[in-house]
Amino acid sequence: MNIKTNFVDKVVMVVIYAILAGLVVVTLYPLLYVFLASLSDAGKLIVNKQFLWRPLGFSLEAYKTVLKYPSIAIGYKNTIFIVVFGVIVNLFMTALGAYVLSRKNVMWNNLIMFLIVFTMFFGGGLIPLFLVVKGVGLLDSLWATILPFAMSTFNLIIMRTSFAGIPESLEESAKIDGANHFTIMFRIIIPLSMPVIAVMILYYAVDKWNGWFYASIFLKDRSLFPLQLILREILISNSTDSLSAGAAAGERHQIGETIKYATIMVATIPILCVYPFVQRFFVKGVMVGSVKG
Repeated sequence: MNIKTNFVDKVVMVVIYAILAGLVVVTLYPLLYVFLASLSDAGKLIVNKQFLWRPLGFSLEAYKTVLKYPSIAIGYKNTIFIVVFGVIVNLFMTALGAYVLSRKNVMWNNLIMFLIVFTMFFGGGLIPLFLVVKGVGLLDSLWATILPFAMSTFNLIIMRTSFAGIPESLEESAKIDGANHFTIMFRIIIPLSMPVIAVMILYYAVDKWNGWFYASIFLKDRSLFPLQLILREILISNSTDSLSAGAAAGERHQIGETIKYATIMVATIPILCVYPFVQRFFVKGVMVGSVKG
């Protein structure tokens, strides 16, 4: 009986690992393809109809062209501004809201929490949001992509649950020593919640880095375009002519293909480099913020 059970368990594990390996391949291959294509010779890539497992004639021309494009540098500057200040605003507002809502003696706590959760399912829509942003004078400003989205309801719930799990005795001891709420929050609650804070930084940073939709609505000045909006123009609008202007007419289309892949890599590599530093907090932070509620 034990031999049969062990055999069945091994078969199940083999099947599970095979499925997971297949999912890893399906997930990673598109990124690998883009990376290899960005390093390939444009002429060989354009005629290739097979799977790409290595660069087709190693070439860095696409990267040289992309890095010389002025809009890429401008997009990087704007995106870094949005990410840095956006994450600061998001974390500050989310931490404030989570701290208040995690206190048990707050008046109308449940009602306030209900109204906040209500916004996850019902909202005014895009037109009222545009009118509000226009009314407060944020159009054509990078702050239009930051201030209207200063807090995420989902992230607020995770952080509130994490704060609520910290023993009340720590707060009571701090109050006896004369600490006010800001001291308790910044000297006790937040240092004990660093795994959740790291997860929030990852969530907000990725959201800000990949954001392009609201930037396309609120920003009309091209000098304010974030990197992802420039990437969208290159990929969707097929506007690589300005990047490959120095090439001959017959080669422009070929070079344009590798430029697209190189632009994707240039826009993706920074966030991929950040992820390993916060990945070790990811599982712990999410679990801490979801077990108790």
